[in-house]
Amino acid sequence: MERAAILPNERRFDLTIRAAEVNDAAALAKLMCELGYETTKSEMQMRVERITTDERCRTFVAMCDGKVCGMIGTVTYPSYEHNDPSGRILALAILSTLRRRGIGRALIATAEEDFAYRGIRRIALNTRLAREDAHKFYESLGYERNGWRFVKQLSVRD
Repeated sequence: MERAAILPNERRFDLTIRAAEVNDAAALAKLMCELGYETTKSEMQMRVERITTDERCRTFVAMCDGKVCGMIGTVTYPSYEHNDPSGRILALAILSTLRRRGIGRALIATAEEDFAYRGIRRIALNTRLAREDAHKFYESLGYERNGWRFVKQLSVRD
């Protein structure tokens, strides 16, 4: 999927979106680190290997001038509340040096097209309370706030 994006100085760059591959692990790890989730290349490689074999999951990467500059990860799942399945955006990350240039919008559009193709009508996502720019971004795309997320860390017994 080819898209064009525009930098603030009006210089165009090639933007291509494709399915992620295991050899994208280093770039994906860098993107997770930029979001505040310290991740090594080997950790990400294990994650991507598991995710890419799960038919419910999709990961798309944005390529800017031939290099990974962003990613979006999604999942579909059955719902207790509805008769049809739902979709969730699990992760969206853009290199900090390339934000606000249309890459996030292009990745969201790709995910939404994929969800629609798979018959998903409802999409949810989470974002940290402190990420006010992200809240405005999602709202500008038609997403509405509708609840709270609660998190608890459990200790796991070995």
